[in-house]
Amino acid sequence: MSETVNVAIVGATGAVGEALLKILAERQFPIGRLHVLASERSAGGKVDFGARQLVVQDLATFDPAGIDIALFSAGGSVSKQYAPKFAAAGAVVIDNSSAFRYDDDVPLVVAEVNPEALRNRPRGIIANPNCSTMQMLVALAPIHRQAGIERINVATYQSVSGTGRRALEELGRQTAGMLSFQEAKPEVYPVQIAFNVIPHGGEFTDNGYTSEEMKLVWETRKILGDDAIGVNATVVRVPVFYGHSEAVHLETREKIGAAQARALLEQAPGVEVVDEHADGGYPTPVTHASGRDPVYVGRIREDISHPRGLSLWVVSDNIRKGAALNAVQLAELVIAEG
Repeated sequence: MSETVNVAIVGATGAVGEALLKILAERQFPIGRLHVLASERSAGGKVDFGARQLVVQDLATFDPAGIDIALFSAGGSVSKQYAPKFAAAGAVVIDNSSAFRYDDDVPLVVAEVNPEALRNRPRGIIANPNCSTMQMLVALAPIHRQAGIERINVATYQSVSGTGRRALEELGRQTAGMLSFQEAKPEVYPVQIAFNVIPHGGEFTDNGYTSEEMKLVWETRKILGDDAIGVNATVVRVPVFYGHSEAVHLETREKIGAAQARALLEQAPGVEVVDEHADGGYPTPVTHASGRDPVYVGRIREDISHPRGLSLWVVSDNIRKGAALNAVQLAELVIAEG
């Protein structure tokens, strides 16, 4: 590639699209031409890119010829329809949907965990993992490499931004209404989200787990390259605007103590340890993660119920690191290949 690359963002008007534009500007990504694309109903509108405003183009009529990197964040059906067209025109596609994550010929990549995997992309497509999987594995990969992980038991506490803009609006509307003693009417979620927690993410599957829970199983094994890892997940939606949290309980193949795990995490790329045995000495979505890049880890302790057990609390901004930042990091790795 030349010193600059031509970039297309598909789904530029969504929450992740906005974050992609912000991060590309912040990291001074070497852009030649930048095209922002969305559906016909959004075409003609404008989005911010640094100090500039860009006109949104209609994805359906856009010619992908000359695009070097295409960042997709418009949902699985859009990716399935258009990502192969961009790849066929010569672009490297980095897709944030679940459309290609489980295909053997599409690498599933976390920049800090398995960056070497993106080199083998026969279809010209690289998949971004689910946000909850991504933040968990940034934290767990160094422990897995040191001691081997036998089993992961995780409960997620996922913010509404992971569902999209309508969910953000629903939480805000319900919260304001209930503070005025009005009834909360659910539209995006099956039940009220304000002042509530919902143990449900995605669609229910035949085994009783939801699709969001099964993503944690499949994606963990693919990214770490280890199908023997057992993963048991419970996904919970909570009334938080931005930032996912996870209570993670590990059983390792070799004994690793809390002090050793903490030392590994302090050296791990993309991780910031916030782990004091004091009031407030732990990360939360609001006080640490929202709007920031790192995956924060705290409450690091040995599991008193298992001889090789560890417990961690993992927090990250699901829109920023969980989607947009990783996509840009992968694009930077593609450029570094030359």
